[in-house]
Amino acid sequence: MSRTADTSADLRCYVVNLRRRPDRRAQIAAQLRTTMPVSYTSDWDVEIDGAALDHATLRRSAVGLFEWEIESGNEWWGRPLKWGEIGCTLAHLACWRAALADGVDHAVILEDDAILPADFETVLRAALPCLGRRTPFELLYLGRFPLEPDRPTRWSGVVEPGYSHCTFGYVLTRRGLREVLAARLQDAVVPVDEFLPAMYHPHPRADVRARFPPRLRALALDPALARQRPKEQAGSDTEDSAFVVAPP
Repeated sequence: MSRTADTSADLRCYVVNLRRRPDRRAQIAAQLRTTMPVSYTSDWDVEIDGAALDHATLRRSAVGLFEWEIESGNEWWGRPLKWGEIGCTLAHLACWRAALADGVDHAVILEDDAILPADFETVLRAALPCLGRRTPFELLYLGRFPLEPDRPTRWSGVVEPGYSHCTFGYVLTRRGLREVLAARLQDAVVPVDEFLPAMYHPHPRADVRARFPPRLRALALDPALARQRPKEQAGSDTEDSAFVVAPP
């Protein structure tokens, strides 16, 4: 990755974007009228496009895959990984590594199909120190899709999230960045929206739970600050990709 560290930023944004999707970059950039620095994965020398990934690329990058497919009535677990899911996970990993190298206090991670309010940064800058004084956390969901009940807190506007999907908007503290990277996701790649909840909530799959036990304290804004553009509008470079077939 060719980049220059900026250790002075307290808040910096990292956007998951593919080089072949300048349309998506333009959409998210138009919403990020912000004073915080913004970095795009499409500017980095990283291999994260599921359409271009193959087993040789993974070997060259020392990336291992988790044995994902199991017998299950869950449609996401009873089938192989998709190359787009692998690429998305590698993109988030690249963001975490960059943010830790930059020395930021809070890394805002967005996917390029996120929908943000006009006062996104203002609300976020007001919320982070307030939450930090009330309860320690390493992960803050800005938006997600809850799959299990949340736990209320003593404060309005924030909950302790249950098992949730979607990673289109969240914040990791510096400690949170260290913890997610210490889990060595690159050795056993799973979809990032399965990995992130496993970091704070015992994953419902025993094999995932054993490989990635919880190590973060998480909160979620409720109501959400960020939303995700509907798939029928934005498409999905993650889901609209081929299944991984074992090499011969």
